[in-house]
Amino acid sequence: MALLLFVQIVLFSLIARAPNLDAWGKEGHYMVCKLQRDCHNSHGEKDMCVVGAINNYTAQLQTYGDPSSPYDLSESLMFLAHFMGDVHQPLHVGFADDEGGNTIIVHWYRRKTNLHHVWDVNIIETAMKDFYNNDLDTMIEAINMNITDEWSDEVNQWETCRGESITCPNKYASESIQLACDYAYKDVDQDSTLEDDYFFSRYPIVEKRIAQAGMRLATLLNGLFSSKSAAKNI
Repeated sequence: MALLLFVQIVLFSLIARAPNLDAWGKEGHYMVCKLQRDCHNSHGEKDMCVVGAINNYTAQLQTYGDPSSPYDLSESLMFLAHFMGDVHQPLHVGFADDEGGNTIIVHWYRRKTNLHHVWDVNIIETAMKDFYNNDLDTMIEAINMNITDEWSDEVNQWETCRGESITCPNKYASESIQLACDYAYKDVDQDSTLEDDYFFSRYPIVEKRIAQAGMRLATLLNGLFSSKSAAKNI
């Protein structure tokens, strides 16, 4: 698939909520900063977080071609794309105490919302309106141009995992945690009004995270489905 399509998939996954995520519970969408300690659900089950979800659905997709595979791989692919978008949104790995910013009530300009929704939706919607005339294709093309131009020297590093790992969600989550602390939560209190200063300083972060998620999803799926026989059946 073309890179533009992967960026589009990630963008939709950040805005739209995938159905039937209860296996991970709401804890699956955020965790506090020590990944190994906190990647569990309220019952103490391990790997019940966005990092565990990416590892789980990657493992399911690695059974492609095995006639005994018990998984619905179309569903696995959908959820993998969804969680790859999630792990790159900083507040999906924000603090559990505020549910990744969901309990921090703010005003986005004049509209009452919460901080998590600002990063899921409002920043992207405002950028589309102000910069791209509400044209999603134009926005995606601009992100793609930055991948091949402004960020071209960084792309190899984005795609690299240590050792033999085909994906490295702990790395992606660690990046998001740092961005949550440095940008998402910074200078935000209950009932803050977030306007131009916040938008113009945070949108470049959102744009780059969308690009990174698209590139990493593309790299992962190319690794999983590199043969012609696999490509025919995605």
